[in-house]
Amino acid sequence: MNRSTILTKLTVVIFTVLLFAVAGAAAGTETALKASDITSKIFPEQVFFRGQVAPVQMRNTGGVRFSDDMFVLAGMVDSSGYSTAIRQKYQAYFISEVPLEISGQKLPPGAYGIGFISGEKFIVMDLGAHDLFEVDSSKDSGMKRPVPLQVVSSGGKYRLYAGRSFVEFARAQ
Repeated sequence: MNRSTILTKLTVVIFTVLLFAVAGAAAGTETALKASDITSKIFPEQVFFRGQVAPVQMRNTGGVRFSDDMFVLAGMVDSSGYSTAIRQKYQAYFISEVPLEISGQKLPPGAYGIGFISGEKFIVMDLGAHDLFEVDSSKDSGMKRPVPLQVVSSGGKYRLYAGRSFVEFARAQ
């Protein structure tokens, strides 16, 4: 074999190995997702909650992609068409493909309405706006630039933030 043929074959082998390594790493990686990672292919631009459809603020979304390609996603909604009682509690739409534990509470896979109340409580509601549970939220006063909604990795768990208020969640076993 001449040198050119050897280099071509070596290049193909190296490219193939790198391609499989990158594909394997991407498939097996658990990662927090920013708004720029979330498209309308995985999170709807409009969501149904308590008899109405509301637009999602796609710039204010976040989530987690687990290593098995399952998702947890959250997005702020425009709740202006809802009653005052619902608007006070319903700030974001939350979708989970896996069971979760949120501050000691179990949450099965599904779609939910969520909100932070007075920056001190976090509430989860079913799609009919019935309260499922409420837990204390925490404040992260050290956060430099709070945004309306984001998900951040935190030592094997994740934090769902609304501004500086947050709750920790993890995939339930």
